[in-house]
Amino acid sequence: MSSSSARNTYPAFTPAFPEKKDWALPFILQGRAESHGTRVFLDFPLTGEKWTYAETLRLATRAAGTVLSTGAAPGARLLIMAANRPEFVFSWLAAAFAGMIEVPLSTQLRGSFFEHQVRTVSPSICAIEPEFAAHFLEARKECASIRRFYVMGDGAATDAAIDALRAAGWSAERFAGLMDGSARSAGQATPLPVVRVHDPAAIFFTSGTTGPAKGVIMSHAQMALFAQELVELTRLGDRDTYMACNPLFHGNAQFLAMYPALIVGARFVLREKYSATAWASWIRDSKVTITNLMGVMFDFIWKQPPQPDDADNDLRCIFAIPTPGFGEQFKQRFGFDTFVEAYGMTEVSMPMMTPYGEKYPPGACGRLVEQWFEVRIVDSETDEDVPDGQVGELLVRPKSMWTINSGYYGMPERTAEAYRNLWFHTGDGVRRDKDGWYYFVDRLKDTIRRRGEYVSSYELEQTVLDHPAVMECAAVAIKAEEGGDDEIAIFVVLRDEALGVGEAEIRAWCQQRLPRFAMPRDVWLSGGLPKTPSGKIRKAELRVGAKQRYANAMKGRLA
Repeated sequence: MSSSSARNTYPAFTPAFPEKKDWALPFILQGRAESHGTRVFLDFPLTGEKWTYAETLRLATRAAGTVLSTGAAPGARLLIMAANRPEFVFSWLAAAFAGMIEVPLSTQLRGSFFEHQVRTVSPSICAIEPEFAAHFLEARKECASIRRFYVMGDGAATDAAIDALRAAGWSAERFAGLMDGSARSAGQATPLPVVRVHDPAAIFFTSGTTGPAKGVIMSHAQMALFAQELVELTRLGDRDTYMACNPLFHGNAQFLAMYPALIVGARFVLREKYSATAWASWIRDSKVTITNLMGVMFDFIWKQPPQPDDADNDLRCIFAIPTPGFGEQFKQRFGFDTFVEAYGMTEVSMPMMTPYGEKYPPGACGRLVEQWFEVRIVDSETDEDVPDGQVGELLVRPKSMWTINSGYYGMPERTAEAYRNLWFHTGDGVRRDKDGWYYFVDRLKDTIRRRGEYVSSYELEQTVLDHPAVMECAAVAIKAEEGGDDEIAIFVVLRDEALGVGEAEIRAWCQQRLPRFAMPRDVWLSGGLPKTPSGKIRKAELRVGAKQRYANAMKGRLA
């Protein structure tokens, strides 16, 4: 499905670090500390703290040496569970310099969602905020591999978390000791390892839409190319200021915002969390030139009352996922020039991007980045190519080694399945037009997207099935309008003896065990679920019924 025609592909570009031997985070930060040492890299407006490139390098290497001095080894997993804060950044950088593998977890995980991910990666070191200590204490069996905790903050909550972790038999201390070196074990300083481009850099978990979430192994080379693609996509330079307000435990903020800024020597502004009401003032006050927004984030900002100074800013480009239908009005209101888009996923970087400043058809996610990738669109059952204009499964293959995922951690069968016939199978439905533009259509499997998160229907269902009164259940999405959030409905079949159990009790059960973004809007009791002859639930049929129920309910409220 690729084409050598220039008009059908993304223009070739020169990476900021053209020699692939330098495509590892320690080399990149060292280079930027030499060339941009006095420039501000990390800007955290919530506290007013700022770190230059030289300061960032000094603290990152000190923290890495401290971790290694306590017995941690290169290749071990360093788990991070924290909201957006400077300690998250330095945990990531310390892991890179120590040759360890960063594993960021969503702060909304709990119960079986949390246990599965910890059990899968078997971390040895954890850097966490104090409020998450309880998760580890409640899941001691799954956390048996952990040796040491570094707890962020300096208040009473931090001390209480450290005391509780120590009482449970773990080594635990304040994160500040990692940063200032006071937590270093006695003896000589531990030399830092030489990190190679093919070494694993991070494990990011998928949403788990068709089963338990999978841990994507990302090499240093893949993360570097991913970030360099964003540099090219936005024309990011060292005079730019890039702001992120998405969580760092997602790749969007980490290797599509912070890492690109680091590569070119730009200033990276990290906000604690997204705020539609504050967004315009943040852009103006921090002199932001580039940022990224996803889905309903646009809608919430757009619905804020217009202000006379909305366009009084330095903004020039937004990386949109995807561009909203009111994109032109959005540009005019906030006074910037360009939207850019791309098709990407954690496993395969960004095989398609929109050329900067070029108009693209509505709904298109880009042209093929032929310099780095080969792609095909195929029948998902036969792996045979489908013609232009027809939806099929997107398959991806890299042209340069180590620039897509290195497999799913601890899941060799899932890795082999994804890489069958020597192509990585994305599971995404995509089509290509005659002019070489690609369009993402949908996940081929069941998927739910709510509040910026992909929800695993499988894990949601497993949580509900844990209720003693539940015999079987099925979670489906009530699909939203373009750019909006899906709603979640769950159909529940109770056991015959479950007298007196109602929807309210099932809802309460979910509220105690599910992340907020996975909480169903509707819980419906059912006498049975439609199934195929092989016993699988017909979710397509349930979606139709859920959508109709939702529509009827909305009519009733409006009547």
